Amino acid sequence: MGEIRALIVDDSSVMRKIVERALRQAGLDQLVVHEAGSGAEGIEVLKSKPVDLILSDINMPIMDGLEFLRQIRAQNLAQGVPVVMITTESSEEHVKQAIQSGAQGYIRKPFTAEQVKERVLPLVRAA
Repeated sequence: MGEIRALIVDDSSVMRKIVERALRQAGLDQLVVHEAGSGAEGIEVLKSKPVDLILSDINMPIMDGLEFLRQIRAQNLAQGVPVVMITTESSEEHVKQAIQSGAQGYIRKPFTAEQVKERVLPLVRAA
């Protein structure tokens, strides 16, 4: 697998680093990471940088992950790019909303590199 450009959207800079490390441990060696601290920042990144994968937290201030997902679909940003939601929610409702809004998968916090590998790599390969 060649270079993969990923956008990680999470209001916690520590969590963004954890996600990046998990992606690298899952086997994405040639990873270029763009980061955003909110859905609104994520939209701005997508307007200027092409990406191959988006991982977004659901619970964030300013613009949450579900609204971010709706906005990128409404604005035709990142068409065909797999989106994986990251959630602490035990609520199935958030996950259902994310899938209905166009997410291809989700990962629950706390997660392992193995879970990232199982859930994310097939999406990257398929895209």
